[in-house]
Amino acid sequence: MSCILNLETSTDVCSVAVSNDAACIFNKEDHSGPHHNETLGSFVDEALSFIDSHDLVLDAVAVSCGPGSYTGLRIGTSMAKGICYGRDVRLIAIPTLELLAVPVLLQELPKAEDALLVPMLDARRMEVYAQVFDRALNEIRPVQADIVTAETYRDQLDKGPVYFFGNGAAKCMSTINHANAHLVEGILPLAKNMFPLAEKRIAQGKYEDVAYFVPFYLKDFVAKTPKKLL
Repeated sequence: MSCILNLETSTDVCSVAVSNDAACIFNKEDHSGPHHNETLGSFVDEALSFIDSHDLVLDAVAVSCGPGSYTGLRIGTSMAKGICYGRDVRLIAIPTLELLAVPVLLQELPKAEDALLVPMLDARRMEVYAQVFDRALNEIRPVQADIVTAETYRDQLDKGPVYFFGNGAAKCMSTINHANAHLVEGILPLAKNMFPLAEKRIAQGKYEDVAYFVPFYLKDFVAKTPKKLL
């Protein structure tokens, strides 16, 4: 097993965790709003001090790679790259929507063998970033930006139970309006849940090129001109 520093900054929540021997041994979270540029550095300093004070050897840095907040992903990626260069360790990218599915599976909520998981991140109005997985986290449908209507997930819903979760899910349930649609509340992408996916990528030898890695934004960032005050 490995000692991994996990960073999650894809939403308004900023979180940092240290995992060792497939267990979370350090965790810090800030749910107060999107100010990762102020919070992430202090969390990382505490995490690295924890690693050093416990005579652990850092093996890799895992960072959420999107989709999600453009600014949040850039901040997390920049920090992860800096640590990788400074400590000469590997970089692991964890897709945000896959990460969202981890706590749902740990709660053993999808009981049926044919149940599907649909993690959703809010993309404003009735649009979400979404992906479809089975219970083994095999991809059934790739990530894309969905404008949610009653027909968006009809093919999956007509076949069996589908669990929707993430900060974009609640606003969609009345529109989806299907007997097989189930909402799982309170699911956030958090660093403390990253290590099972990070350990899997280490076992697969799936690392990122630190110099050239960029997050998966899904959509291009569009800068808006501020309105005139006068």
